[in-house]
Amino acid sequence: MTATARSTAQTPAQPGAPVTYTHREILQVMTGLLAALFTAMISTTIVSTALPTIIAELDGTQRQYTWVITASLLTMTITTPIWGKLSDLYNKKMLTQLSIVFFLVGSIAAGFAGSIGVLMIARALQGVALGGLTALVQSIMGSIIAPRERGRYAGYMGAVMAVATVSGPLLGGIITDSLGWRWCFFVSLPLAIIALIVLQLKLHLPTNPHAKTQLDYLGAVLVSITAALPMLWVTFAGSDYDWISWQSGVFLAAFLIVGFFAVVVELRAPAPMIPLRLLGNSTTIWMIIASVGIGVGMFGSGVFLTQYFQLGTGATPTQAGLMTIPMIIAQLLSATIGGIIVSRIGRWKPVMLVGSILMLAGLSGLGTITHDTPYWAVAIYMALMGVGIGALVQNVVLAVQNTVDVKDVGSASAAIAFFRSLGGAVGVTVLGAVLTNHVTSNIKDDLAEIGVDPSALSNGSGETSLDITGLPDVIQTAFHHAYADAFGSIFMIAAFVTATAVIAIAVARGSVLRTTIGMAPPAGVAVTETGAETPAADATADRDPAADAAGETSEGSTERTDRPSTD
Repeated sequence: MTATARSTAQTPAQPGAPVTYTHREILQVMTGLLAALFTAMISTTIVSTALPTIIAELDGTQRQYTWVITASLLTMTITTPIWGKLSDLYNKKMLTQLSIVFFLVGSIAAGFAGSIGVLMIARALQGVALGGLTALVQSIMGSIIAPRERGRYAGYMGAVMAVATVSGPLLGGIITDSLGWRWCFFVSLPLAIIALIVLQLKLHLPTNPHAKTQLDYLGAVLVSITAALPMLWVTFAGSDYDWISWQSGVFLAAFLIVGFFAVVVELRAPAPMIPLRLLGNSTTIWMIIASVGIGVGMFGSGVFLTQYFQLGTGATPTQAGLMTIPMIIAQLLSATIGGIIVSRIGRWKPVMLVGSILMLAGLSGLGTITHDTPYWAVAIYMALMGVGIGALVQNVVLAVQNTVDVKDVGSASAAIAFFRSLGGAVGVTVLGAVLTNHVTSNIKDDLAEIGVDPSALSNGSGETSLDITGLPDVIQTAFHHAYADAFGSIFMIAAFVTATAVIAIAVARGSVLRTTIGMAPPAGVAVTETGAETPAADATADRDPAADAAGETSEGSTERTDRPSTD
């Protein structure tokens, strides 16, 4: 395509009108986006396998293991809506590249970390970058692809995420066993540099016309504090103080007060960080509820399954990576096939409902595991959960994007990612606390049976150390059994939470995916309050039924996926 043609295609008819792209141009943009997403995903999954080894070498505890994970989840959660709002106001390409730079810095710092504290800070910076990439990739897709077409491209994204997740744990295990865990962070550096170059060459977006709008700084601070308070509470509750105590009461009161002021500020701000008017749509509300449940299941499974294989069964990092492959392959197939089905039928609800039920079934099965559970049974449960995750992660965002205009797609996408991350972060923290308590109790009982003092597994802080190298085999066996028997309870808790996602998706009113990027419909088409398109009464007789079926062009076509309205 010539430069003149590109200029014509990407210059909106009026300020704020959607930009139009051919299928070929969309694939070029997706190349840059997926390169960035792949970098972040594979870096995260590589580290997940190495983390038990990292914590053991840095003389950490099970509680600190949870803190390292929570640090990145916390910063990702509180920064996701900020990145999303920035994407509605400023240049998305520049923000995406800035996110990658943050990730580079965080990876270098983590690779050179000599203590748990430094590692937590580095992981927090990586979380900021992940929050940016999570919000920006969805925002850019929503601003250039119509919802009806987005399922197909979301399938590509799901496939890339699954490939990164498949290769990450295995690669992380190999790197940890051969080169050392620090290279799990350094390996992301060349990938990030390549992503920056690809984005610079392939991602071409116009400057957002809203750039002069004043940023909602106060809203950003209040929303961040509101999100952080429950996560900090569950981090310390049950260990530093009782769950029901005056300290818990202080956290609850602070959460309610700050949350109230956050709502007031967001309602009055001209450009709120989280546009609460988006909550006026019932689909958005139900999808937010579903996102919390999905987040608990998705993040919980990713964090604790690898730990189960290493600490519960005694597998090496490489073996643990291989053992998670059934879940990842299921997720890959589900994301790809589910995206195609959504685009074909033009509806998101059937795929999401089936996915949520399968995810619940998988987590319920994992809720029964002990040290005697055979691997084939765990593999089946993981596969069921993988199918569910693949069918849900992208489509829950698509369902909300279908109800908002292109000018709000960044904030809407970030809002869903925010609540999904919040559910995952709080869930991981709570599940980590439950796991710590169960492991401590199990170890005391198991060691008492063989006449060993539980302090044999203490690093001097009174907490269980994860470094058991050099201990007698009988103690190591008791350690593994104590962990394996503790994981079932946390997966069952995750299953109960995920059940809310099934209910929310079942209750939500499924809408037909519109074929335009913006809310403004083509001539002769009316848009309902759910974002669905129906032929206008006076144009029904004149419309070609084939035009309503999908609004798709062939993959090799140079026709536009959308025409900006000039009415």
